Order: sequence, then C-alpha cells, then structure tokens
Amino acid sequence: MSIPAVTSPSGYTLPAVGFGTYRLRGEAGAAAVGDALAAGYRLLDSAASYQNEGAVGAAVRRSAVPREEIVVTSKLPGRYHAFDDAIATVEESVLRTGLDAIDLYLIHWPNPSVGRYVEAWRALVEARERGLVRQIGVCNFLPEHLDRLAQETGVLPVVNQIELHPYFPQTEALAFHHERGILTESWTPIGRGNDLLSHPVVAELATRHEVSPAQVVLAWHVARGAIPLPKAAGRARQRENLAIFDVVLTDEDVARLTALGRPDGRTANQDPATYEEL
Repeated sequence: MSIPAVTSPSGYTLPAVGFGTYRLRGEAGAAAVGDALAAGYRLLDSAASYQNEGAVGAAVRRSAVPREEIVVTSKLPGRYHAFDDAIATVEESVLRTGLDAIDLYLIHWPNPSVGRYVEAWRALVEARERGLVRQIGVCNFLPEHLDRLAQETGVLPVVNQIELHPYFPQTEALAFHHERGILTESWTPIGRGNDLLSHPVVAELATRHEVSPAQVVLAWHVARGAIPLPKAAGRARQRENLAIFDVVLTDEDVARLTALGRPDGRTANQDPATYEEL
C-alpha cells in the first residue's frame, strides 16, 4: 500500500502516517514490525525507553523493503540529557538496531526543571554531524522550549512529536510548528483509556463514511497536516490503520472532531511544562 508524503515548509519529508512500536519487544515485536513493513508502513517510531530498538532494527534488516525507503526513529531518555551521556546513548541506540545510522532521533521529553535539554540538543546536533543519525527532532516540546533551542543553538528540530487527538487537538501547536517549518507527529492519535472511539460524533462520521471509528480519527490527523503514529500488533488492524487516505472528511467533519477538544484532554496529565521522564 502506497502512503502519501508530508513535506514541511523547511523541506523535510516523511510518510503521512507512521507505525508506533511501544510494547512491541523481542521476537514477537520484530515480527509485528516486519508485518507493518510488509503492509506498507515506512515510518517506524521507537525509543530507547521502549527497550525495543533491537526488535525494530532486526525487522528492518530482515525486511525485503529497501533500507533507504524506511525511516527508523528513536528517542533520547530524560536521564541522559548531559552531553556525554546523550552521545553515548545515541551510539548505543545505533548499535542496538544493527543499522548503519538511525534516520530520525528525538529528545523524548524536555524535562524543564532539570534544564539540560539544550545540552542534549547540542549532543544530537553533533550526532548528526558524525553520521550516527540523519535528522534530529524533539517530542513534547512547548513553544518556549523550541524558541530556546533556536536562540541558543540556531538549529530547529525537523519534527516535534506531541500528544494529539480530538480530545486534545493542539491547534496552536500545529500552527506554531508550521510557521517554523517543523513537522508535527501525533502520539496516542486515537486516544488511550478513554471513550474517544465510541463518541457519538466519531461514530456518526464512521457510519456516514463507511469506515471504522479509528479510520475517521486517523483521517482527521491527515486532514490537519499531522502525522499519526498508531500502534497495532495484528496484521488486520495494521492494514486498517493504513487504509485512511480514501477517507475524505469535509471541513465541517474536521471542525466537528476538533471541537471535541477538552481542557483536560490529555490522556495521562503529562504536561511538558511539568512532567519529567527518567
């Protein structure tokens, strides 16, 4: 299945949907990621904290898909923001995958009370210059964190991966990223531990468009220019999550889903202004 591409104003291009790998570990995880590649996914989202970089790398190495078509992502944990720790962690990530380089490496959380995310960012810039990674970005950074990176290093991330779904639509963040040439990736794109997929508006649109509720929500991400990263271990769900590009939502459909946003819409109260990841 062919996936359209999304290109930022700065010229960085990614597939319009990716594959989340959280909790996909070991041989079973490698098999699930291999199935995702066979289904058509080309953007794989991993992290050092997921403890599955080896499984993702094994799936890529075993796949018949040409390596240059696959974007492998990993992330730097909060406990390794010190410059030397960050460099060593990136090196370990590359070694675990067994690949020549990781395509996209992100800072997982800013951990602002620790205040070393700029130091970590400088390490990622060096890792890119050394060829350990091809592109660098961040997760869960607020505008003030992004502005500080620009002011102190002159380098903006190509991607900011944030929590984004109809209960937490992040309209201002999307606009901020677009203005600065940053692509937006969506984690927890169809919600988690809530009733999003059974909400009457989602159910009504799914019935009208003759698709599943998850497909409606994923199509909403695509319509807004965000890149969703759904996770699915089973082949049927993997393919269902890819079959969204023929779902044409109207502007009214998109607006109705966006209007489901709530002040407390975060799934686990993980506010990047205060949340700390170890």
